[in-house]
Amino acid sequence: MTLARFALAALIVAAVIPAYGQESENWPRFRGPNGAGLAPRANPPTQWDDTTNVKWKTALPGPGSSSPVVWGDRVFVTCYSGYGVERPETGQKENLKRHLVCVDRATGKILWDRAVPGVPEEDASSGNLMEHGYASNTPATDGKRVYAFLSKSGVYAFDFDGKELWHTSVGTMSDGRRWGSSGGVILYKDLVIVNAAYESRTIRALKADTGEEAWQIKSDRLESTYGTPTLVEQPDGTTQMLIGVPNNLWAFDPDTGKNLWYCGTGLGGNVAPSVIVGDGLAFVFGGFPNTSSVAVKLGGSGDVTQTHLAWQGESGSYVPTPILLDGRLYWVDDNGFAVCADARTGKNIYRQRLTPQGRGKPVYASVVLAGDRLYAVSRRAGTFVLRAKPEYELIATNVIASDTSQFNATPAVVGNQLILRSDTHLYCIEARP
Repeated sequence: MTLARFALAALIVAAVIPAYGQESENWPRFRGPNGAGLAPRANPPTQWDDTTNVKWKTALPGPGSSSPVVWGDRVFVTCYSGYGVERPETGQKENLKRHLVCVDRATGKILWDRAVPGVPEEDASSGNLMEHGYASNTPATDGKRVYAFLSKSGVYAFDFDGKELWHTSVGTMSDGRRWGSSGGVILYKDLVIVNAAYESRTIRALKADTGEEAWQIKSDRLESTYGTPTLVEQPDGTTQMLIGVPNNLWAFDPDTGKNLWYCGTGLGGNVAPSVIVGDGLAFVFGGFPNTSSVAVKLGGSGDVTQTHLAWQGESGSYVPTPILLDGRLYWVDDNGFAVCADARTGKNIYRQRLTPQGRGKPVYASVVLAGDRLYAVSRRAGTFVLRAKPEYELIATNVIASDTSQFNATPAVVGNQLILRSDTHLYCIEARP
């Protein structure tokens, strides 16, 4: 593609994709409005610790890796209790509960806590499952209801007073790795869409008012698909839903679940990051054991592998999802490297180590943008704040020393606040006098 044609395609797509990072007091789903991770007019502090710029700190009923979501004066987050909490394990599987917790954004007070039981088919608390636990699916809200995908416990809808409205099971299977479920809920028109690949090798759309199934995509090739689906509006006004699966990018009609096109990516093994869309391209990250990234031109019909692959990148991400900003991709990968790459070519602009080198994966959370800054939460080494520019600049490293648990979750950004969660606590980070 010539530079002129690329620029024209970028302008067309920019005109039809809903604006990313729209400012509001809401962060209604995983990675905020449209799942883009962008809040360019937000202004949370760049520095904090146990006593500085912490508006409130709230103890949670148990651990979890799901992200907090925010609507107005409410913060919602999921966690689990009763099993898989201690090491070595002392509990029994039948005691496992998953929780949806509602917190007052002004004070940090827990307004309500709704616990639902696990099922007999729960996986044992061992192996890589316990790297993130039993509550890793981020809920979503439309301002009237909050929808929580609680893995094998099912999908639940509650009103803002905590009243259960409906509950639908989406399966109780496991995949061969028994790594657990992670994809977040997305809302589209009157549908609640969940990636239940782990529980039933399906992606399902449920009616928001009743929980009744509207459509189902079923395929064994969904095994080891852990990401949250991505919605993108097309030039003709229709919307497509994209998801990265092992070795492929799939596109569906979110109204019907019908497959529209697919593209081979070569990212095998398992795919966890969500697809990023912009500049006329879909950016797919993941793969195991060879983690990489590819860009795919949007659109087409059927198999577009031979015509739509744009590039294969120099770097990738195994768990965290990047952001796209001003023609560049930014992320901190699961090995603790901050990466900036050119979105037109996939070539690295910089790759700089942030976290100390050690055992395991030091980063699970996805980077988010607030103002002109990137906030990257590591599991045990604190939250890194970097300048969102093509030159590497570390602004601050923030550690809450009293909290020695894991910080696996992507934070929420609302106005001047960063809502951060660990395995033990929920924090509101805000500049304090």
